[in-house]
Amino acid sequence: MNRIGTVRPQLEVRDLELVLALADAGSTAGAAKALHLTQSAVSRALGQAEARVGVCLFERSARGLAPTAAGRRLLAGAPPLLEQLRELERAVAAPAPTPQRVRVVCECYTAYRWLPSATARMRERWSDLQVEVGAEHTGNPLRALARGQVDVALLTTSELRAGHGLRQQPLFSDEVVFVMSKRHPLAQRRLTPTALSSAVLITGDTPAAEARWFMRAVFGRRRPKLDFLRFPLTEAVMDAACAGMGVAVVSEWMASAYVERPESELVVRRLTAKRLERPWRIAYREELASVAERLKEALRASAPRLQAVG
Repeated sequence: MNRIGTVRPQLEVRDLELVLALADAGSTAGAAKALHLTQSAVSRALGQAEARVGVCLFERSARGLAPTAAGRRLLAGAPPLLEQLRELERAVAAPAPTPQRVRVVCECYTAYRWLPSATARMRERWSDLQVEVGAEHTGNPLRALARGQVDVALLTTSELRAGHGLRQQPLFSDEVVFVMSKRHPLAQRRLTPTALSSAVLITGDTPAAEARWFMRAVFGRRRPKLDFLRFPLTEAVMDAACAGMGVAVVSEWMASAYVERPESELVVRRLTAKRLERPWRIAYREELASVAERLKEALRASAPRLQAVG
C-alpha cells in the first residue's frame, strides 16, 4: 500500500509560514524582519510559492500587500495544518505510555479453550492494553474481582451483588451440547430429557452452581436421579464418550475440537425441544468501563462456534 499517494503536495511548510508573515506584516519588509530574512529573499520565496500553486497569492500595491481570494483560502487553512504538524511532532517525541495491565478470569474452564489466543490478538490490536489471563482465580472469580486480583471476570452462574464498585453487562451465550459415540443408542434417537435421564452423563468437575443450572434448564422442576461419570480432564471426558461409556455434556467450544476432526467417531446432539444456551456476563470494576466495552466486542468476535451440529 502506497501511504504517500500518487500526487504530492507542492507547498512546503516554509510557504505556509511565509504567507502568514506577509499577511501579518502587510509588506515584504515587515515579513523579512519577522522571518529574519532579507527583503529580497522574502520576495523571491513568495514568487516561488505562487509558481508552485499556479495562482497569485498577494496583490502588490504602493500601500503594500493584500491577499487575493486564493491567498485568503491559503491563510484560512495554514494555521490548522501547522498546528497538526506541531502536534504530530510532540506525539512522536513523547515517551511511549506504559500499557495498562488488565487481568481477565473466567468462571468456567471451557472458555480457556480460546481465551488465551484471544488475549494475544488483543495485545497486538491495542498497544495501550496488556491483557492477561488470571486462570488461578477461576474457582472464585467474584472474590478475586472484589479484591482487585483481577480486573474483569467472565461469569456464567455466579451472581454479582450490586455496588462494591463493580458493574456487569450481558456478553454472549455458548451452547451446552451432548457428545456421544456414533454407536451409542441415543445417537439415532430423539434426544429428550426423559432419554437423557436413563443415560450415563459424562462431565468434568462441574461447579455446584452450574450443575444446578443444568438440572433446571434440562429437567425443570423434575429432579431425576442421574448416573454421572466425572473426569478432571476434557480429553478423558471425550475419550469416555468415544468409548461408548455415556453421553458427554460439554460446551460447544470444547466439542468442536473433537467432533470436527475428519476421523472422529463422535456425534453431537441437541435436545429436541430447545437448545441449552448458557448466558455469559462480563463483570468489571467501574473505572474500567471504557476498557470493558473494548473487551466485550473483542470477546464476542473471538468465541468459536460449533459449525456442524446434528
